[in-house]
Amino acid sequence: MGFKELIVILVIALVVFGTKRLRNIGGDLGSAIKNFKDAMNGNNSVETLESDSQPKTIEVKAVKKVVRKPNTKR
Repeated sequence: MGFKELIVILVIALVVFGTKRLRNIGGDLGSAIKNFKDAMNGNNSVETLESDSQPKTIEVKAVKKVVRKPNTKR
């Protein structure tokens, strides 16, 4: 693939996704490649998370929603 074909593909991607979404896609792709390289080198963070013997607790609070009836008297 030549330089002109790459430019055409990038322009089409820019038009389809837009600048903000294209930046997010690029960042996600970069972090996925970094995670893959780390996993191949043995620096897998998933193994360290699974080896923790202490369970993590999460506190969840209930929220009461109050809904008022609309005033129908005229």
